[in-house]
Amino acid sequence: MEAVTKPHIDGLCEDKRALLDEIIEQNRDRPGALMVVLNETQSKIGYVSVPIQHYIAKKMRVPVGAVHGVVTFYSFFTTEPRGKHTMKFCMGTACYVGGVPQLMEKAKQITGTDIGRTTPDGQLTLEVCRCVGACSQAPVVMVDDEIVGRIKPNKFPQLIKKLLES
Repeated sequence: MEAVTKPHIDGLCEDKRALLDEIIEQNRDRPGALMVVLNETQSKIGYVSVPIQHYIAKKMRVPVGAVHGVVTFYSFFTTEPRGKHTMKFCMGTACYVGGVPQLMEKAKQITGTDIGRTTPDGQLTLEVCRCVGACSQAPVVMVDDEIVGRIKPNKFPQLIKKLLES
């Protein structure tokens, strides 16, 4: 029988609390410790939820508002688990004019998921991003940090379905 880790009163399971304790202890005395701890948390857990923010604040003896401020200021922090794959829609001018809004609508229709959310099966997260610098390839999406350009609306559903099935 597989061991089940139950959530603690703070909403975090023992494993996550142990990992957070380790991250905090290893980085507590480093310059910019809060940023380092948040980066490590994002990297190892995959997100920095509100309960995680409260736990870090308590353990590091900093205001929760300071932790939350950093997490919400920087776009690379997420407060919810991301999907196995991430699709980011470039909102730069060339991509916007080139059809990204229509691609976003198509993605929402196919997945049944809003932008900024993850599909219920955890396969795909849909996000927007600023210009990725590939204007000559507009419209562009980034799939798992790889630029996919010159997307044809009739081929786009195949790309999404491939991500949902992999």
